[in-house]
Amino acid sequence: MPVPETMNAVCLTGHGGLDRLVYREDMPVPRPAAGEVLIRVRASAVNNTDVNTRTGWYSKAARGDTNSAAVTGYDGAADADGAWSGALSFPRIQGADCCGDIVAVGRGVDPARAGERVLVRPMYHPAANSDPNALVTFGSERDGAFAQFTTIESEHAIKVNSALSDLELASFPCAFSTAEGMIQRAGVGAERVLITGASGGVGSAAIQLAKRRGAHVTAMTSPGKADNLRAIGADTILTRDEALPADAFDVVLDLVGGPGWPQLLDALDLRGRYVTSGAIAGPIVELDLRTLYLKDQTLIGSTRQDPRVFTDLVGYIESGEIRPVMFRSFDLAEIHAAQEAFVGKRHIGKIGIQIP
Repeated sequence: MPVPETMNAVCLTGHGGLDRLVYREDMPVPRPAAGEVLIRVRASAVNNTDVNTRTGWYSKAARGDTNSAAVTGYDGAADADGAWSGALSFPRIQGADCCGDIVAVGRGVDPARAGERVLVRPMYHPAANSDPNALVTFGSERDGAFAQFTTIESEHAIKVNSALSDLELASFPCAFSTAEGMIQRAGVGAERVLITGASGGVGSAAIQLAKRRGAHVTAMTSPGKADNLRAIGADTILTRDEALPADAFDVVLDLVGGPGWPQLLDALDLRGRYVTSGAIAGPIVELDLRTLYLKDQTLIGSTRQDPRVFTDLVGYIESGEIRPVMFRSFDLAEIHAAQEAFVGKRHIGKIGIQIP
């Protein structure tokens, strides 16, 4: 397809409130560098990381839940370290989820890749960086999918063959790879698994992904969302105000944190594994070390992912082992409304972004 000179995109102009997200129709279309591909973005979706990065919640200055400044931001307090890699450069095009078509390739990339329908790996180690712990997040350390066009290294544009729509496919990358990364780190099998924040994008993904490994899944959610979570595989529902049973789970997949956190270790059995990849109720928790060492428990943080996490995920999609959980979609120009709906937390699954 002919590639235009300019495109529509949403630019994040700095940490702060929704006013920092500016819809523009005159952004230059990026050109693929050597080893990269240019993607015509067809759909994206909203994730916690989009809101957290916009507000600067990853900063050590932020101590409350992720909704505490979701509309207004932190009034400059998070500027020095507001992204999970530290300081962020602006303007930045966010959007960690991307489904689209390759329309051009850079030097050294097989021209036959043009025309492929792809999903973008949202988190990866930059090949040119000698630091083995270096991390790039699509839509944070580099421009993402809240735009008509984007670029990525060819190896991170993964071909997908699926009858699902672009919006449905765009619901998978960030949330499902986060959940699969947690599950692979913990080595989840046919065991008792508790999932907090189970109605969100990562939580609902974790239900499906744990079930495909034979786990018995208990999902924590509000009563009004219970039937929907049973429909995607949850075996048992616990509401957020219920007391957790003691020593009842082999693995806890936690996305919530917050003041109720000590109960999670009490609910974890001997030699149980606790894995976290989020803290929507707050990052500061109280730990009784006696629980940890007397029960021989393991605490695992999960951010960096082996490359196979995402290719495994695409395989699950292509074989029909997992399915999208969509709430609704918004046009790219409606990004403010989309994020307002997201932080309202009244939905189950993903909020999609349609790219014009």
